[in-house]
Amino acid sequence: MNDELLQALRPLSAPPGTPGWNHADISELLGDTPRRPAAVLLGLREGVQPRLVFTVRTDHLQSHAGQVAFPGGGTDPGDADALATALRESEEEIGLARELVTPLGYLDNFETISGYRITPVVARIAADARLRAAPAEVAEVFEVPLAFFLEPANLRRYVMEYRGHRRDMVEFVHGGHRIWGATAAILLNLLKRMGRA
Repeated sequence: MNDELLQALRPLSAPPGTPGWNHADISELLGDTPRRPAAVLLGLREGVQPRLVFTVRTDHLQSHAGQVAFPGGGTDPGDADALATALRESEEEIGLARELVTPLGYLDNFETISGYRITPVVARIAADARLRAAPAEVAEVFEVPLAFFLEPANLRRYVMEYRGHRRDMVEFVHGGHRIWGATAAILLNLLKRMGRA
């Protein structure tokens, strides 16, 4: 795995604390209401070209329908920590067996306009892991080479109006998939921690 990537991560022994790195921006919209804990898995499938695993959410979900996302979701009372949430959700959403996952570290917490505080867990996924979309939540599973995100020309910046606020946004477009919103912001955090953005 890329040494540059590994050095950019928070160690497993030191998960990120609150608030999220974008807390000031979100507080303008949501105030200081408590954020609900959640976690996502930035799974890098091993191979000559490490590839990040993404999902496309089904069109009938209540929130973020049809959007590209990392496997993950809200923390359950039985989850010991963010890592447990990310592994459980990945198993439920894409059939990823825990024994094929090697956790590597964390990125910084990110707060969403839907009121979540997401802890991104970065992990290695075995090359032979078989992934299958859980049709109730996931329409498609796809992979993008990590190298694509490290190419500066592939990071697109734009400004969005939301509830009277101008918000700086980023997105990536790969193979017909638009990666934006919280997913793109988490990738931006990875790039910044790697000194690439």
